[in-house]
Amino acid sequence: MLWAISCVDKPKSAAIREKFMQPHRDYLQSQKGILVLAGATQTDDGTQATGSLFVVHVNSRAEARAFSDGDPFTKAGVFASITITRMRKGQWNPATAEGA
Repeated sequence: MLWAISCVDKPKSAAIREKFMQPHRDYLQSQKGILVLAGATQTDDGTQATGSLFVVHVNSRAEARAFSDGDPFTKAGVFASITITRMRKGQWNPATAEGA
């Protein structure tokens, strides 16, 4: 099953995000077996992160929650909210993201 995890940053959390960026990236690398897509959401001009979006392939909401709970950003309190939603793959066009 695919699960979309949408996270919204707390106001003024940029310094915390920066401090935990490398541990966050290391964590994502360690989760490559389940991680389909990951990236920061941004302001329209691309100058600031506003949150994160993940798509994971796991068997249950509990496993998706465990992935999110294990993220150093979550542990450090970067996020104001986290929403986990089951989804299905309707379209899959990864080549369109090349160079984005």
